[in-house]
Amino acid sequence: MIKIKDNALAQASEIGMDEFLQVFIDAYLLEIGGKLTAENMEKLNGSQHTLLAWHFFTSEMREGGFVQLIQNGYGAYIFINPFAKAIKQFGAVELSKLIYKAREIYEPNKKTLERETTDEEFNALYVDFEVFDEMEEIYFDIEEQQTALIAAYVDEHIADFAEIVNE
Repeated sequence: MIKIKDNALAQASEIGMDEFLQVFIDAYLLEIGGKLTAENMEKLNGSQHTLLAWHFFTSEMREGGFVQLIQNGYGAYIFINPFAKAIKQFGAVELSKLIYKAREIYEPNKKTLERETTDEEFNALYVDFEVFDEMEEIYFDIEEQQTALIAAYVDEHIADFAEIVNE
């Protein structure tokens, strides 16, 4: 189990929910060497994978939305794995619904969305898949509330996410 220092978690908790969750994310990224691969996936349990997937999802959404998320290789990790189901169990029901809705676009268009692109082709994907625009707006409307639900779940089930140590 990944270990997190109690004092680091306490300090982050005082700052806010994003910082609280980031302590876990940082520990997971350190454990997997900064990049998720087929070889290091087994280093994380299901709860940890869900939180890491949430991190990748939110980071990519803030940077460039669904098109960027998929172009950067996270399509299968978010849409094919049970991320939407797991995040719903964390209490983030609205986020789960949004992911399921986006999956309906991703699956039939996977080849187009995941293909190698030039900068021009990448930008054209935003035009071709304007259907994601409304979903991205919904995401930004619910992001803070859904993050609070996820942080509360992690706090209530902390042993599923890390071993908290006094060092």
